[in-house]
Amino acid sequence: MGIPGRDGRDGRKGEKGEKGDTGLKGRVGTPGAGARGDPGPPGKQGPMGERGDVGRPGQPGQGGQKGDKGKRGRRGTGGVCKCGSLLPKSAFSVAITSSYPTEKIPIKFDRILLDEGGHYSPETGKFICAYPGIYYFSYDISVANKHLAIALVHNGQYRIKTFDTNTGHHDVASGSTAIFLNPEDEVWLEIFYVNQNGLFTDPGQADSLFSGFLLYADTNYFDTLAEDYV
Repeated sequence: MGIPGRDGRDGRKGEKGEKGDTGLKGRVGTPGAGARGDPGPPGKQGPMGERGDVGRPGQPGQGGQKGDKGKRGRRGTGGVCKCGSLLPKSAFSVAITSSYPTEKIPIKFDRILLDEGGHYSPETGKFICAYPGIYYFSYDISVANKHLAIALVHNGQYRIKTFDTNTGHHDVASGSTAIFLNPEDEVWLEIFYVNQNGLFTDPGQADSLFSGFLLYADTNYFDTLAEDYV
């Protein structure tokens, strides 16, 4: 047997083989001793999370500065004047249909000649004030067969009293006065002496009348009424 020959030359590089299976993950190595590197660039924005609960309201901010005055608006359409509806109206004139009424109670004049405002009551014989102001009252009473002692009464107090002596003929007793009234004040006529009730009426001969009306309303009341209306 002869001496072994020399090694031959390396052969040519073979073709790339197929990729092998992934090997098992190795153990984490010991951290290196090098310095920490610079932060990397920010990543892409992640998906939006769910909406959180509403937070507590913050403290009110300071008031802003006053703005400039605005431009003048357009002129509005004119309103309808109803001034006449503000004028208080109160007047009455009434007659009685029976003679010789009972004394010391309101005389019930039960025939209405005029009742502007509806402030006189034939059921009670009383005028009840609706508007404060100065009122004028008068009466013209036919008298027959008896004397007549009649008075104008304001809230139970005699304001004027007249006395007519019967002479055997028909006569007329009259009286008038001006009174300041407040709302709900009452005015009526009353015979103030017993058996002095010669008040007479006859449809074919004579009437007995009681009348009153508002001269002018209290100015303060009228001003307030106008303000409330507007």
